[in-house]
Amino acid sequence: MKKVINYKVQKEEWEELKNKAFKKLNANATIDGFRKGKAPKNVFEKNFPGRIVAEAADMAIDKEYKRIILEDKILPVLEPKDLVLLSDEEIEVNYTFITEPEVKLGEYKNLGLKKEVVVVTDEEVQEKINHILRGYAELVVKEEGSVQNGDVAVIDYEGFKDGVAFKGGKDENHPLEIGSGNFIPGFEEGIIGMNKGESKDLELTFPEEYHAEELKGQKVVFKVTVNEIKTRVIPELDEEFFEDLGMDDVNTKEELENKLREEIKKEKEEKAEHAYIDSLLAKAVSNMECEIDDEIVEAEAESMYDSYMHNMSHQGLSEAFYLQYMNTTKENVVNDMKEEALRRLSNSYLLNAIVKEEKIEVSDEEVEKELNEIAEKHNVSVEEVKEALGGIESLSFDLKVRKAIDLMK
Repeated sequence: MKKVINYKVQKEEWEELKNKAFKKLNANATIDGFRKGKAPKNVFEKNFPGRIVAEAADMAIDKEYKRIILEDKILPVLEPKDLVLLSDEEIEVNYTFITEPEVKLGEYKNLGLKKEVVVVTDEEVQEKINHILRGYAELVVKEEGSVQNGDVAVIDYEGFKDGVAFKGGKDENHPLEIGSGNFIPGFEEGIIGMNKGESKDLELTFPEEYHAEELKGQKVVFKVTVNEIKTRVIPELDEEFFEDLGMDDVNTKEELENKLREEIKKEKEEKAEHAYIDSLLAKAVSNMECEIDDEIVEAEAESMYDSYMHNMSHQGLSEAFYLQYMNTTKENVVNDMKEEALRRLSNSYLLNAIVKEEKIEVSDEEVEKELNEIAEKHNVSVEEVKEALGGIESLSFDLKVRKAIDLMK
């Protein structure tokens, strides 16, 4: 919700604010020929033009903002201020407060949705075993035969556009796993069937969504030579393999299948639980009435962007590098995040409203139990958990939200 409050400072109050601003600024001002706080006003204004009016404006804006919060009892989500008029004679400000939207709950309990029943197939278990076996496979030189899917071809290659080599399109003795999808469409497929020592020209087209602008959708030719072919030798499920595997209580194929079946089941149940909760929230959100201002969605998307870039920095990638690599801008990324931002906000307002509607509370014992579980999981003290959380208020509310979701389920 938006609320605009206009504020005009009257002449006498404005003069008083400017005098206060002058005394405050002059007390710390360094002006040749005068001790701090002793320079006349006209001398100060000559040395620091506009500073008094700017400081007085800040004081006026802050004073009225605090009055609005305390007396009008407006709790803003965002607080944009529009300085309508500012001069030596007067100041006028429009406070456009963006406040939490009103939420009118619809049906959120009897939604008629059910969680998916999890089934683990023999094929899924075998695929998991195959994945493990591939990880333990030995890569050996292929003395005879051509490149096949799954092989590693050690290649030299160079790319040309309109007969001219392009930047980043050349490498030597590059190990490429066929079927990995690491190169553009058609590249790996074009190498299948080639023999050691064979050279070939691959006529390909870069995808339209390729990150390098100059290569998007462009036709190119890659000159490729196969230097060596390696193939993976898959190990047998024998005693030696299980010793290398080192899984507790797993010494036979049957024991491995049973363990993997339980792991797959747990993963699928967690996924089904998340999908179930998402569907409940989506249905309940569609049933409620809540108008979320665009400014709030924009701020949430900006926050998501900052968080994402923070995570990128921990991986050694700067914001500038990421934007250049993806050939995009911050504005485009933030715009792409707005849909998810709206979903998050809608879910948050829904759950907050349910907590209030159902008068959901959590006990000190419940909070203490959760703190101990977190501390034990991360092998830290309870006090360290509290410090990391910035107090227990957020944890307490998180527990209330969990209860609200349980009630929906």
